[in-house]
Amino acid sequence: MRLLLTSDTHVPKRARALPAPLLAEIDAADVVLHAGDWVDAATLDLFEARARRLVGVFGNNDGPELRARLAEVARVECDGLRIGVVHETGASQGRERRCAERFPDLDVLVFGHSHIPWDTVAPGGLRLLNPGSPTDRRRQPHRTFMTAEATGGRLADVRLHRLPPRG
Repeated sequence: MRLLLTSDTHVPKRARALPAPLLAEIDAADVVLHAGDWVDAATLDLFEARARRLVGVFGNNDGPELRARLAEVARVECDGLRIGVVHETGASQGRERRCAERFPDLDVLVFGHSHIPWDTVAPGGLRLLNPGSPTDRRRQPHRTFMTAEATGGRLADVRLHRLPPRG
């Protein structure tokens, strides 16, 4: 099962449109996981129209309309893999321990907020993934998103995709 992980799209504040490589991955994925900060409902509508299955949450920059349509935390099972999605996890210091305590029933937690790609494993085996942002690199060298495969209750082939600079 092909997964697309993204977050912090911030359209139209940080970009006028989503990058073409991200749109192609939405179309190719079996499940799209978005960890919040959509910023406008039109972006959510676009994901809903294109994704086979969308699992998304609201972020701190999402207003009342998006908060009415999305949860703060979402959970999904993909081919036996228990995945959670949340926007904020707090400071990087102690993140693994905090998340393992908050989400003991998950195998993978996808989060956003910082725009900093992250891939670690907490005590007990919880995999923490932040795909960064496909539109706003902030202090990072690239705009990014992730893809992965869920197979038989396991996560495989996790890839961080770096987008080219805007022309």
